Formats: sequence, C-alpha cells, structure tokens
Amino acid sequence: MTKTIVKSAVSLVLMISLLAGCQTTQAQNAATLGTLAGATLGALTFKNKISGAAIGAGAGMLVGYIAGNEMDKYDSYDRGRISNTLETTPSGHASQWVNPDTRTQYQAVPEPARRMHDGRVERDVTVNARMADGSTQTVYAKAYRQPDGSWQLVQ
Repeated sequence: MTKTIVKSAVSLVLMISLLAGCQTTQAQNAATLGTLAGATLGALTFKNKISGAAIGAGAGMLVGYIAGNEMDKYDSYDRGRISNTLETTPSGHASQWVNPDTRTQYQAVPEPARRMHDGRVERDVTVNARMADGSTQTVYAKAYRQPDGSWQLVQ
C-alpha cells in the first residue's frame, strides 16, 4: 500500500515537472511541494489510503500554487527593475528602488557587458537588499541578453 502511495506521489511530481517546462516559477515549486505534503497527509489520515493521497495531493497542489503565485507577484516587480537596470544603467553606477509590497530597499550595480565565446552577451550584476526588518542580503547574478533584446537572469 505504501509503495502505491509513493508511486502516485512520484507520478504527480513528474507530471507537474513535465508541464512546468525548463523554467519553474515559485508557484510551480510550491504546488509540487504542496502535492507531496498533501498526498502524505491524506494517506496518513484517511482510512482508504489511495483516496486520501489523491484528495490530499489535489488540495495541497491548490494551496501550494496559490501561495507560490503570491510570491511570484512580489518577485516579478523586482526582476523587472533589475532588467531595467541592466538595460539602462551605466556600468558601476547604482540603481535604487523600494518594492511597494514588501518595503524591501534594493540597490543594483551592473558590471560591463561582455561577449562570450558562444556569441551571447553576458553582464554581471550585484544586488543589495535591505529588508523591512533591517536584515540585509547581497546577491551576485549573471544575466544573458536574449534574442528579443531582454535580459535573462541566472544565478
């Protein structure tokens, strides 16, 4: 019976991964975790383990997706600002903004763009974040110019 539950959970995760494509969002990641957690809790609490796992997986996926989607909304604003910084800010100069939802203060400093061996254009950026609670975080990221002219962040 436990093997069936594990196989069902693995199958759900594989299906979600296939549907998600190459780039995953926080909504997709949270839906995957919610599916696994829901399937486990459902299997442990229902008398019929398979039905419990299925119901729990569905509920967990829905709750996880909703939570992850909210996180994506916050991140999309900041990614847009970083992309704008990479496009318009001279190398070594800082671009600053405050996320209106999270009140996090950001400062992004792009480095000079360079052409890679494969022909792609790459640019490094350092992002300093000061959260509303006063804690700070520094992220060093790379961005590649896409064929449509936009910047794709990678870490």
